[in-house]
Amino acid sequence: MIQLTAFSKSYTSRKNAPLAVRDFSMTCQTGEITGILGLNGAGKTTILKAICARHFATSGEVLVEGVNASENPEQVRNLTGFVAEEPNLPGEYTVEEYLNMVAELHGIKENNPLLIDQLSLEELLHKKIRTLSKGQRERVNFAQALIYNPKVLVLDEPASGLDPAQILKMRSLVKSLKADHTILLSTHLMQEVEALCDRVYIIHEGRLAASGTAEEIAAQFECKNLEEAFFKITSASDIVRE
Repeated sequence: MIQLTAFSKSYTSRKNAPLAVRDFSMTCQTGEITGILGLNGAGKTTILKAICARHFATSGEVLVEGVNASENPEQVRNLTGFVAEEPNLPGEYTVEEYLNMVAELHGIKENNPLLIDQLSLEELLHKKIRTLSKGQRERVNFAQALIYNPKVLVLDEPASGLDPAQILKMRSLVKSLKADHTILLSTHLMQEVEALCDRVYIIHEGRLAASGTAEEIAAQFECKNLEEAFFKITSASDIVRE
């Protein structure tokens, strides 16, 4: 489970500095896929990095499986697998060398053959990461997040760089992990939310604008569907202002 309570984040210590995210609260349950939907720059990645203890709340609380991310960052990093939108993968490593290193850092002795098969990485294991296509690197990015079987999986724009066939495989993999994982997916693509998410949080200008199932959000804003509600929310900045 993931719980954010009144989470706020500023990237500077200046007094009265603007907040990238303000008073954002959210709960993600195990056995569900939760989506954060928002325009580019809305604050989605700020939230995801705080959940993975890559940076910390300016105020509020972030709990992952009951562990406070600010107080126990290493424990939280072991509990979470993070698929970044733009991963910083070591180009001079082979895929196998890199995955072995990640596994060892988390106390795992060897790669998971099933995962290698699921992500179609067998033919890439002995290739240098710098020689891979964007889609191939994205598969490696998924593998490094899953190799140590974390309880929580955090996905930042997971369809980025994938072709249509690879997107379908990604969706199938994410759905297969749903039963015994907490999965949080950040995207600005409506089709990814509709295909994968049980519950949705819409963030706009750093604040929570709506939450619920796609049907509940559409009804709340008197719209036909989630897409229509999303465009209504993101074109009306006063929806989330006090």
